[in-house]
Parts: sequence; C-alpha cells; structure tokens
Amino acid sequence: MLTRQDLWSLEEYAQQRQGFRKTVIAHKRLRQVALGDNVRLLFEDRLTIRYQIQEMLRIERIFEPAGIQEELDAYNPLIPDGTNWKATLMLEYPDVEQRREMVEQLLGIERAVWMAVDGHERVFAIADEDMDRQDGKKTSTVHFLRFELAPEMIASAKAGCAISAGVDHPALRVSLAPIDAEVRDSLAEDLKGEALVN
Repeated sequence: MLTRQDLWSLEEYAQQRQGFRKTVIAHKRLRQVALGDNVRLLFEDRLTIRYQIQEMLRIERIFEPAGIQEELDAYNPLIPDGTNWKATLMLEYPDVEQRREMVEQLLGIERAVWMAVDGHERVFAIADEDMDRQDGKKTSTVHFLRFELAPEMIASAKAGCAISAGVDHPALRVSLAPIDAEVRDSLAEDLKGEALVN
C-alpha cells in the first residue's frame, strides 16, 4: 500500500518525472501479456500504481492532502497483496468501427480471462470490483482484473513453474502457454509464500 510519504510533491515530481518515466516504461515491458493482436494485460504493482498516482496528481494539479488521499484510496486496491495478480485489461482496436463492433461481441470478456500455473487449474479473473464497466449491450475497452491464487499455486509459481494466460470467450479464444520467462519472473515476485521444495 502506498501512502503520502511514498509520493513526491508536484514540484519534486516535475524534477524527477523524466527519469522516473523511463524506469516505469522499462518495468512495464516485463509486466505485459498480449492475448492475441487486440487484447493486452498490464500487470500492476507498487511501481506502476505509484506512477499512475503521480501522473494523476500532476495532470489534475492536486496538492491538498485530502485530494492526494482520494487518489491513494482509488488506486491502492490495484496493488497486488501477495496472494494475487492484479491487471488492467485493455481492448486495443485502432479502427473505430471495428472497436464499436468488438465491444458488443466481447461482452463479458473481463470474466473470461484466465491465468494458470503449471500443474494447477486455471484461475478466472474477478473483474471490476470498483465499478461495473459494461451496460448489458457492450463492454468497456478497459477493465481491472484480480486473479486470486491458492497457496499451492503461489508455491509453484515461486518455484519457477511455467505460467500461462488466455481468454475463453465465445468471440475470442486465446491460449498463451507459457508466457515469457522475464514476465513470469516479474509476476512471481508479486507473490508472498514459500517455494515448493522437491
């Protein structure tokens, strides 16, 4: 969890932003999984959320303690707590007409995304706990997902077992197994627990 003490003031952030942004962009490369050509997961952690908060404070020119706390309260739930992965799901269709069509076809996709640790069952996402992002006719292009893992799955992930991801939706079926080793290692670092000992 981030607190006000973890954040720079607007003035400090203006000085630090360029270097911090480069660090975060490099970090995010190890936290992304493409599910086909138009669906992407960005796995959030303390660093990505800190950057998001700093950017919001900068854009909105928020400097009062109550306003800063509001941003912290909004974004802190997106940081994994050691038993889960938390991700932003993005539907990326550059063509407006295709996007309009696909947000209707992909209604419910946020609950059809799964993660799996080798040797264990798939875990489907718990989606949009902050607010509902679909209206019964179309879905949103952005969703917030949580994948809750059992202790034995955490132990396997921390022991180096492969991690796979996919979508099991009538309009889109994707299975990515395994995800890149660098991404796998980054996600394993989000988890607390002991690795399995053979």
